[in-house]
Amino acid sequence: MIDATRAMVLQFPDWSAAAAVNEYGAEPAGPIALIHQGQVFACSAAARSSGVKTGLRLREAQSRCPALQVFPYDPVVDKRAFEPIIAAVEQIMPGVQLLDPGSCAIRAKGPARYFGSEHHAAEVLLRSVEALAAASGRIGIADGIFAAEQAARRTDRVRIIQPGASAQFLASISLDALQQPALTILLENLGLKTLGDFAALAPLNVRNRFGPDGAQAHLLARGLDPRGVVPRAPAVRLDVALDFEPPLERVDQVAFAFKTSAERFIDGLTEAGLVCTELRVQVHDDSGGHAERVWKHPRFFDADDVLDRVRWQLQGDAGHAPGKQQFGSGISSLRISPEKTDSISHHGQGLWGNGPEEQVHHGLSRVQSMLGHGAVLTAALTGGRMLARRRVLIPWGDSPEKPLSELAADHRKPWPGALPGPAPATLFREPPEVQVADRHNAAIQVDERLQLSAEPAFFTPPATDAAEFESKLSGVPRLVKAWAGPWPVHERWWEPAGECLYRFQVLDSANAAWLLLLKDGRWSAEARYD
Repeated sequence: MIDATRAMVLQFPDWSAAAAVNEYGAEPAGPIALIHQGQVFACSAAARSSGVKTGLRLREAQSRCPALQVFPYDPVVDKRAFEPIIAAVEQIMPGVQLLDPGSCAIRAKGPARYFGSEHHAAEVLLRSVEALAAASGRIGIADGIFAAEQAARRTDRVRIIQPGASAQFLASISLDALQQPALTILLENLGLKTLGDFAALAPLNVRNRFGPDGAQAHLLARGLDPRGVVPRAPAVRLDVALDFEPPLERVDQVAFAFKTSAERFIDGLTEAGLVCTELRVQVHDDSGGHAERVWKHPRFFDADDVLDRVRWQLQGDAGHAPGKQQFGSGISSLRISPEKTDSISHHGQGLWGNGPEEQVHHGLSRVQSMLGHGAVLTAALTGGRMLARRRVLIPWGDSPEKPLSELAADHRKPWPGALPGPAPATLFREPPEVQVADRHNAAIQVDERLQLSAEPAFFTPPATDAAEFESKLSGVPRLVKAWAGPWPVHERWWEPAGECLYRFQVLDSANAAWLLLLKDGRWSAEARYD
């Protein structure tokens, strides 16, 4: 005979949607849907009332609820948002098992004895976490985790199933509660509709017919959950926080005050045998403002790197003004925590050092520390028809919005209308205006059939050409020795913001080759061949 452990399960309905409210700033009372691989992974009660449910394609969900707030599903967000709840539960009831983000289990015997009864213990637990959670919690208590979960799902606050009554409570519940779709379909085809129908079968026949998984589900249906509550090991606190009283107004003051805390943060990671490769910085100001960002590092953070990221985040758009910060009032608190860590053994020093790579990293990091986060950039190639769109500039140490593998895959796509190689050596940040004229000094135009109004005869180079400045020939027309084109580029022509332009290659009398653009009757230089 299996003796199920008396369990207390704390649940927060629609936890993923509640976590998205804090993470993305969604409207709490509005319909919310979290999308994973093009389908609704989770949604709020308001969204369900409009017909949205999990598994729907995004377009269908939006057609059912036009006001739907859509956000990407990120399991890290769920776990991070639930961590303060777990910590609060452990303060009053040690031995917590995390079931899912938004759900945890505790042995009911100890809290019931300490607080006088199971109901009183449940009320104390709810009151302790209500201030931390964006959603209202509910608790189920029964023999076994499975029955306690079902009790929590079928109550508004607390539901207690008396000892020995779990099987009777589960009898009327649908087979979907087992969360085994294949087994559920098979049982329904046999005429079984509820857990009670399934529990009435002989255990030996269930094992012979449905195997070990079916036998395990049969035990759950009978209220004989063999699983015990397995408390999680308390996590090592690696985050560091510092409050400023009175609040500090200047970036250099905050950085100086936080220097010791940054060193303590790195020392704590080292004692744990870890290094931090992604750092989360949270800043609060005296007027209630909040800024949060995750910083990445090409290797791993040391104390100076941590201080640099804190300073850059405080400066924000005001980074050009030394000592100024972007918040409207003084900084009241600062917290740093490791977003991603790695074993310190993977980053050990080589026997003869790490060679040129370490020197390059040290030099670039030093320049970035002096000039600012966006002063040192690295480039990655991606796809696109225009040359400027094929280059992605990334601050040193950061990662692009898309993974590098996706950028490389975009670069390898055919991109009809893209410029064939070899590519120009000099690409202008902002295409400067030029002039292309015929022998009568009339501007060259292109009609709908890609026919030129006349043969190009004169070309006036841009004033941004450094060589032109040196020779003082800026703006002097040159003869066109050879030309090719036009090559049309039509992007998103079905939208008002679409783009239609023509490309030309021109060789002038100074033997300089240019890549030119004609858009809306105006000529500009996209790049120059050196």
